[in-house]
Amino acid sequence: MTAMEEQQGQVSQSTLPLAHAHFEKGDYLEAEALYSAYIRQCGCAASARAGPGSKCSPKDLATAYNNRGQIKYFRVDFYEAMDDYTSAIEVQPNFEVPYYNRGLILYRLGYFDEALEDFRKVLDLNPGFQDAALSLKQTILDKEEKQIRSVNMSY
Repeated sequence: MTAMEEQQGQVSQSTLPLAHAHFEKGDYLEAEALYSAYIRQCGCAASARAGPGSKCSPKDLATAYNNRGQIKYFRVDFYEAMDDYTSAIEVQPNFEVPYYNRGLILYRLGYFDEALEDFRKVLDLNPGFQDAALSLKQTILDKEEKQIRSVNMSY
């Protein structure tokens, strides 16, 4: 490993915990910048074929995407947030949280079928995820109500 690669590895190791700390404090601007830097570092490591020595575990990378998505969600940048949640899912398909987060946005945007898929996936991965169970029930009810309104409006 070259000195540059070692230095990048060190930056990656310290960047993620620092991003989490800012996220927990509610310093979302700084947290987002750090998550983005971490994601970029992981992308550079992957493109350089860092191999087993890479400091970017799929779990950490998925968490960085998910948390950055949360920050975008708080800003009401729903489509950008969904992109990050989808990236988190691609990196770690068995991580239920980004499915749940993406499902919430899909629900809010009225994409009930897609939201149902995400909430069902969450419950497949973690049957005890109570918020997902409640969201699934609410989405089913709202979808049915929307269908009833559509039928009534067509008369």
